[in-house]
Amino acid sequence: MSVIRLLVLGAVRQHGRAHGYQVRNDLEYWGAHEWSNAKPGSIYHALKQLAKQGLLHAHETAPSTAGGPPRTEYEITGQGTEEYFRLLREALTSYDQKPDVLSAGLGLMVDLERAEALDLLEQRMRAIGEWRKAVTEYYIPEDGPGQLGHIGEIMDFWVHSADTGAAWTRGLIERVRGGAYTFAGEGEPFVGVLGEGEENPYATGERHPGDAR
Repeated sequence: MSVIRLLVLGAVRQHGRAHGYQVRNDLEYWGAHEWSNAKPGSIYHALKQLAKQGLLHAHETAPSTAGGPPRTEYEITGQGTEEYFRLLREALTSYDQKPDVLSAGLGLMVDLERAEALDLLEQRMRAIGEWRKAVTEYYIPEDGPGQLGHIGEIMDFWVHSADTGAAWTRGLIERVRGGAYTFAGEGEPFVGVLGEGEENPYATGERHPGDAR
């Protein structure tokens, strides 16, 4: 799954309409450059590709009154919205992906209605349970990893990862079921993007040619 596609679509959707540097700034604000492949070049490339695929609409804007260059502003399309929610649902249910997939899904999950988010997390729980069951058909945790030589440490790691993932997911389900956070349709959402000109305390300061476009 392409995490950068999910993040870029999510950022543009939250703004309504945004130019590339705004999207880059938001992703750095979320720390995505630390836990995913959301680097400047990949962000600007994703914006162009998503526009070519009809998932974003590119608006050419006039030069700024201060004499700056014209920027391209992006707006999510109906097709882009469908793709965004498909990727978001996949991120919350897929147990066998890299941590950046779940991280992106968690950062955007409140775009869903609470009931659907809970259903997706329950699906995640079931998938983790099925994966653990498949592992323990060949490996008995109670007998310890030594039963399979040092290779048993791999199975032991998988089982511990499944147990930890299930425990964490169960806790999240309880918090969401208990009323934590504001989901779609419940009122004013949490503002997770920066306003025009708002300072980003987590910006990397790295310059990129795409910043001015």
